Amino acid sequence: MNIADWIEKWARATPNKAALRFADDQLSYARFNDEIKTHARMLRNKLGIAPGDRVAHLGQNHPRMLITLFACARLGAIFVPLNWRLAPREHLHMLRHCAAAVLVVDEPYVSQCERFRAETPDCLFVAMNDNDPVGWPKLDDLLRDAVGEDHHPGSGFDDPLLLIYTSGTTGAPKGAVLKQAAVQANALNSVLLHDMTSQDVILTILPLFHVGGLNVQTTAALYRGATVILHRAFAPRQTLDCLLGEKPTLTIILPAHMEPLQSLPDWATAKIPLRAVLTGSSAIPDEMTRHWHGRGIPLLNMYGSSETAPIAIHQSVTNAFATVGTVGFPAMHCAIRIVDEADQDCRIDEPGEILVRGPNVMSYYWNDEEATRNAFINGWFRTGDIGTVDTGGCYRILDRKKDVIISGGENIYPAEIENILLSHPSILEAVVVRRRDMQWGEIPVAVIVARPASRLDKKTVLDWFNGKIGRYKHPKDVVFVDALPRNAMGKVVKHVLRDTV
Repeated sequence: MNIADWIEKWARATPNKAALRFADDQLSYARFNDEIKTHARMLRNKLGIAPGDRVAHLGQNHPRMLITLFACARLGAIFVPLNWRLAPREHLHMLRHCAAAVLVVDEPYVSQCERFRAETPDCLFVAMNDNDPVGWPKLDDLLRDAVGEDHHPGSGFDDPLLLIYTSGTTGAPKGAVLKQAAVQANALNSVLLHDMTSQDVILTILPLFHVGGLNVQTTAALYRGATVILHRAFAPRQTLDCLLGEKPTLTIILPAHMEPLQSLPDWATAKIPLRAVLTGSSAIPDEMTRHWHGRGIPLLNMYGSSETAPIAIHQSVTNAFATVGTVGFPAMHCAIRIVDEADQDCRIDEPGEILVRGPNVMSYYWNDEEATRNAFINGWFRTGDIGTVDTGGCYRILDRKKDVIISGGENIYPAEIENILLSHPSILEAVVVRRRDMQWGEIPVAVIVARPASRLDKKTVLDWFNGKIGRYKHPKDVVFVDALPRNAMGKVVKHVLRDTV
C-alpha cells in the first residue's frame, strides 16, 4: 500500500469525476491515475529512478507536480519541490544537498537553471515544456511510449516521500523528510479539520512547493475523492472570478492576500460561496477575522510547520466562532505539550515551547544528523514556538522562541504587540523586533509599513498602546519602512530587521 492507491481506488469508484481542474483542462480521477502510472513508468524504466532517489521539480503550480508526487509514491522515490521564488544559486545548493537524480523545470526557469547545470553533472535536467530554448530532454518525449512496470513492489507508507526545504526564517533552510505515512496522517487530520467530503471543491492558490499549499487541503482533497481547482499562483482577480464562477467550497487565504483582494472594486459586494476559509502562517489581524465572520464564513486558524506535514493544532468549522484569537485544539492524530526551559510541562496559561508528536511529524532532516538530534526530545518535535493552553485545552501561539524579547527580566512576546499595531487603521503591516539596550538588556521596536496617504508618526503609534497592555510591553521606538523583508512563503524575516533597527 502507498498513497498513490488513493487515486487508483477513486479512479475505480468515480472514474469520470474531476480530480483536478487547471486552466482550461480537467483531469478525471481515471485520467489522473493513468498519468501517474505513465510518469512512474517513465521515471523507473527510462530514467532509472529507484527507491530513495530524489526527483526534484522547479516551477509554479501545475498538475504535473501532483502527478510526479504520486508517481514517486508508486516507486518509493522522494519528491523534492523547489521554491521558484528563490535565487538560482539557492536552487543549486538544494540540488547538491539532496543529490537529486532528476530536475524537471517549468519554462520560466529553464534559462537560469542552464547556467548551473554543469555544476550538477549527476542530475538530469528535463524541460517540462516542449518549447524550451536550451535543448534539454523534453518531458513529453520521455513519457511517449513509456513501458514496463509502473511501481516498485516494496514501496509503502514507511518510505520517505517528500523532502521539503524549510522557509528558513532563522537561517539556512533544512530539508525536512516526510514519510508517506506522514502525508496520510496529515490528510486524515485535514479531513477532520474541514469536515471535508468528496463533494467539496478546493481552490489551491498557495504554492505546492510548501506543505501549506501541498498538504493542508490539496493532497487531503485527493485522499477524500474531492475536486481540486489549481491556480499557477495567487492572483487577486483570478481568485475572485474563480470564487464566483466555479464556486469552490474551501480554500486557504493568508493575511498577505487580504489587502489585494479587498482592493478589488467588487470584493465587498461579492457573494462568496465558501463554507470555510483556512488561514495561518503569521499573526491573524483581528480585522481579517471580523471580515470573514461578518460574512458568516468561519475563518479557521491552523498551526504547524514543514516538519509536521503541517497540521498540528487547528480550529474547526464547529468551533471557529467560539475560539477567536486561538489556534484551537490538537489535531486528531497529533499530541501537543507545552514545556518550560527545563523541558517540564507548563501549568495552565503558562507560556512555554510547543512540542509535537504523531505520525505526521517528519522523520529527520536530510543529511543533517546534528539538526535532527536537536529537533527532538524523547520523540517529541521541538517547534521553537511559544504558546499556552487554557483549562479547556485550547491553544494560543505567542511567538517564536527566538523572537521573544527579554526586557528587564520580563518576557515580551512580539505577536501580542503586533496584534495591537495591526488594529490601527493607518497601519498596513507591522512587526516587532528586539534592540539591544544598556539599561534593559533588550527593548521592543515596532517596524511599520503605513497605509498610503496616512499621516502616521512615531508619537501617534506609541500613544496607541496606552491602556491596552502593560507599559513595559510598549514599543520604545518606531521605524517606518516601505516594505518588510519576507521569505518565499511570505513570512517576515525578523533576523534581517534586527540587523537594521
